[in-house]
Amino acid sequence: MAGKAGPSARRPKVTPGRPDPLGASVLGRGVNFAIPAPDATRVEICLFDVAGGPERARVPLPTRDPRGIWHGHIGGLSEGQLYGIRVHGPFDPDHGHRHNPNKLLVDPWTRELVGRVQPDDATFGYPRGAGADDRAFDDRDSAPFMPKAVVRKPFKPMPPGPKTPWTDTILYEAHVKGLTMRHPEVPAADRGTVRGLAHPAVIDHLRDLGITALELLPVFAFSDERHLPPVGLTNYWGYNPYAFRALDPRYGSPEDFRATVAALHDAGIEVILDVVYNHTAESDELGQTLSLRGLGNRTFYRTREAGRLYWNDSGCGNTLRIEHPLCLRLVMDSLRFWVTEMGVDGFRFDLTVTPARHNGRFDPAGPFLSAIAQDPVLSDVKLIAEPWDLGADGHRTGQFPAPWAEWNDHFRDAVRSFFAGTGDAGALASALAGTSHLFDRNGRPPQASINFVTAHDGFTLRDLVTYDQKHNAANAEGNRDGTTVNLSWNGGVEGETMAPAILANRDERRRAMMTALLSALGVPMILAGDEIGHTQKGNNNAYSQDNPLTWLDWETADKDFLAFVRDLIARRKTMRALRQTHFLSGAANPATGRPDVAWLDASEKPRRASWDWAHDRGVLGMALGGTSELPPLWFKAPERGE
Repeated sequence: MAGKAGPSARRPKVTPGRPDPLGASVLGRGVNFAIPAPDATRVEICLFDVAGGPERARVPLPTRDPRGIWHGHIGGLSEGQLYGIRVHGPFDPDHGHRHNPNKLLVDPWTRELVGRVQPDDATFGYPRGAGADDRAFDDRDSAPFMPKAVVRKPFKPMPPGPKTPWTDTILYEAHVKGLTMRHPEVPAADRGTVRGLAHPAVIDHLRDLGITALELLPVFAFSDERHLPPVGLTNYWGYNPYAFRALDPRYGSPEDFRATVAALHDAGIEVILDVVYNHTAESDELGQTLSLRGLGNRTFYRTREAGRLYWNDSGCGNTLRIEHPLCLRLVMDSLRFWVTEMGVDGFRFDLTVTPARHNGRFDPAGPFLSAIAQDPVLSDVKLIAEPWDLGADGHRTGQFPAPWAEWNDHFRDAVRSFFAGTGDAGALASALAGTSHLFDRNGRPPQASINFVTAHDGFTLRDLVTYDQKHNAANAEGNRDGTTVNLSWNGGVEGETMAPAILANRDERRRAMMTALLSALGVPMILAGDEIGHTQKGNNNAYSQDNPLTWLDWETADKDFLAFVRDLIARRKTMRALRQTHFLSGAANPATGRPDVAWLDASEKPRRASWDWAHDRGVLGMALGGTSELPPLWFKAPERGE
């Protein structure tokens, strides 16, 4: 419905309206606007007939409630109306105020956007250039370079999804565009969009592989970091949002998203969204003014040094001030929107320690985690934490409360190290057993651990056995970006090779790591493309590579490895011992008289419960002795010959 003509040219009738719900709501014969801007002196709604056209009317909101919510009902408007916001108020960066009515703002509560943020200096609140000072005031109009919000009625609630138990869940982390852009069976018009995800060829691949949950990299409207456009790059991953309830327009419409979720649900596949509530695209004091900064900089961001600068626990320039009721409400309204109106089945929260901080410290009983825990809608979906951030004491794996699950970096590191020939069998045993020393607390089951070997951030599985070093020159940062600790091994030659012995070594280690992933207690997560041998040519930080480097090449798929992974997943689904809900202890199973697990060395002798791996560090056997379902699983570290 985006792009409908607005009201007639005559001045619309404006009445006080209501302060709730926040955002734009069709009400009677008009639209009610409720915009939080606590420190503002005036808030105006700017109306547009088309996204790229001129502003055709500017209507001040007449009323401000005690919470700082400006509201008003504008008669004659209807669903489909395009709009933006201008906010007047103090411009005093030294004390945290950055109001600038020359900057058209996006309503953070909008359900839909048209257009994208264009890379123009007018989108910044200060004059850019040599010696730029963020405390200077810029009077250029940013409207021509900004997306426009769309008035939408609430969508009808979506039916519930498959509700797959955690014990049976197989996660598949994918990028909307990367998964579909080069798929030969997806129509060209649908490639790179959520419509492509709903194509039968894509769904059949997921279903045949055995995937139960598709975890999508961020789909919220996002913008480029300011250093990318000058070097001809763009943000690809999407971890730079500015509107938490709007699908990025390049991925399609809200109706497209709902239809895709319905199609995946019909195939028995849940949809998990990777969401970013730790920072926004407005970045640090030298960033753009797109939305929250112009509405209420001190309300929505954690500031320091009297308000001019920002806390940066995310490493992305700013940090959302979740402790403030209006900021917390924005996050909660966003989450409920995606569950009820868009039908998603859960969330993976980027750098979750950041929103979980209270007064600067990680707090499991703080506002963010408590608000989700008490919410009857959100507490009933899958919740996955990335349990770290870049702030002080930011590494918190295993410390989130039930019912949260967490990415398990201990599993990742143990598996990578062992099969790179630098790890030890004890760490691998702990990983296979669900990392109980971290997760066996407060009644949490092994499924609290999301096990992964690779993810979007880092090497692909093929690159993990092909490269010792990162190769990120394409990111135009002098190969300084991305981690230097990859825990990888190239097998003796850096990069691609035709040497049969090295290729055999690499394939054996890929198979071993995937076997470990799909044989461990916990919930496995597979990176999209690993099953078909996708490579990023050693780039371990491909966030700015929106090109064939990151788009999966389906026509050169490694079909043998695909069949191997499919068989592993099918085997896991038939083996109850791999999906049990209690941690392994070595205690005897009353039904069989055998211990629930025995750890074997190279001579096939059981090790002590203390996992003292003084000898034969490179060989590990796991015998789930409490069941007759499985023969022992054997893992052998490579001999590096170094």
